[in-house]
Amino acid sequence: MATSITLDRVEKSFGGLQVIHGIDLQIEPGEFTVFVGPSGCGKSTLLRMIAGLEEITGGELRIDGTRMNEVPASKRGIAMVFQSYALYPHMSVYKNLAFGLETAGYKKAEIRERVQRAANILQINPLLQRRPKALSGGQRQRVAIGRAIVREPKIFLFDEPLSNLDAELRVQMRVEIAGLHQTLGNTMIYVTHDQVEAMTMADKIVVLKEGRIMQAGRPLDLYNRPANRFVAGFIGSPKMNFLKARLLQDDPSRRTIDVSGLKLTLEAPVEARAGEELTFGVRPEHLRAGDGRAGLGSARVQLVEHLGGSTVVYAAMPNGETSTVVLDGQQPIRSGETIPLAFDPAKAHLFGSDGRRI
Repeated sequence: MATSITLDRVEKSFGGLQVIHGIDLQIEPGEFTVFVGPSGCGKSTLLRMIAGLEEITGGELRIDGTRMNEVPASKRGIAMVFQSYALYPHMSVYKNLAFGLETAGYKKAEIRERVQRAANILQINPLLQRRPKALSGGQRQRVAIGRAIVREPKIFLFDEPLSNLDAELRVQMRVEIAGLHQTLGNTMIYVTHDQVEAMTMADKIVVLKEGRIMQAGRPLDLYNRPANRFVAGFIGSPKMNFLKARLLQDDPSRRTIDVSGLKLTLEAPVEARAGEELTFGVRPEHLRAGDGRAGLGSARVQLVEHLGGSTVVYAAMPNGETSTVVLDGQQPIRSGETIPLAFDPAKAHLFGSDGRRI
C-alpha cells in the first residue's frame, strides 16, 4: 500500500546557517512529487532529510502519521537513487542488485526472485552478467534504479538521477521512470533543477527558493496560475516574458496600466496602489506576430530560430526590453524585421512590486 509523507514546519541549519525554513508539505500516498528550483535552493537537502541522511533541526517528519525524526535511515522503508550511479565496478549487474539483500541476510531464493523481478521491470535481463564498465550511461542508471527496486521500499527518492546523461537519453529515461511509477504505484519524490522534467513527470511540483516553498501544486496549475513572479519565470520553457508596467495614477477605475509605454485596459480593477511599479508577464507561446485582441506595439526582430515545428523569435521592444515569441510552424520571419506583437489578455499575468500575482 502506498505511503503518505508529512512535513510539519521542518527546518535545517548547519551551525548558524539556516538553509531550510519551516517547510509545510503533504505528499499523498502514491503521488509522484518533484522538488524543483535553482542550485542551492535546498531541494537535495530536503530530500536527504526525508531519507534520514541529514538530521532534522526543527519541525517534524511523519510517514503514514508516524514521527520519523529520530528513526535511522535503514528503518524508514525508503530507497534512494543518487546522481552518481555508485555501482561496484568489480561486481556483475546481478551481484550489484543482490549485494544489499545478501548483506541484510535474505535467502538466496528470495534474492534471485527479487533481482529477476527488477530486471524484468527495467528490461535489463541481458545485462545481468556484465560489469558496469561494459554498460552505457542509461544502462547503469537502470541498474541503480533496480538496486532500489529489489529492496521493495515504501518510498522511492531520486536525487537528480539523469544529470549525467545526454539530452536524448534523459528524455527516454524520464519516460521510463514515469512508467515505473505507474507500474509500482509507490510514493516517489524526485529532485531536479530541470523544470521540463518536473512538468512532464510530476503529479505535484514543489518549487523551492532559498529553502522556502514558493508554490506547490499540479504542473498545469503552476503554469497557468503562478503564485508569484519567481514561479512564473521558473516554470515554462522558454521562460515567461516580463515587461515593466505601472498602474496609472489618473485612472479611478484602476484598470489602466502602462506597459512599455503602451496603455492597456484590463477587464477588472488591479489590486495595487495608484502609480505602483508592476510587472506584466506573458508567455512566449501566448504572443502572436500580428493583429490581435490586445497589442504590445511593434518589436524589432533580433534573432530567429527555425525549429521545424515551431519558430522562436527574439525581439526588442521600443523601450529596449526584450521579448521571446514562440510561433507555430515555419514562419517567414527574418532578423531586422519589425513585427507587431499581440496577446490574449486572458493568458497574461500581472505581478505587484513585491512579486505576488495580482
